[in-house]
Amino acid sequence: MGTISARVPDELESELEAYLESETLDRSTAVRKLLSEGLEQWRREQALEALEAGEMTVSAAAEQAGLSVWELARLAEEHDITWVDSDHLEADLESL
Repeated sequence: MGTISARVPDELESELEAYLESETLDRSTAVRKLLSEGLEQWRREQALEALEAGEMTVSAAAEQAGLSVWELARLAEEHDITWVDSDHLEADLESL
């Protein structure tokens, strides 16, 4: 397991302390959890952006985001992203 060290502003450290107390976690576990959740969100955003730009199919975007095709489709709908067009439909159907 790798080690990451970072300096954070006092206000962010105060929020982290409140999170630690609320979740009853030690600092390392809390930072790992928050980092993991942040990266998961980032992967989803990247996949949605690529899907919206037509750079990848819904199947590829779902794989990148770590979601099922149906979960990604629901997420795209929540973000008002249209991903079904004639070019991608055939590729998506073939990959299913």
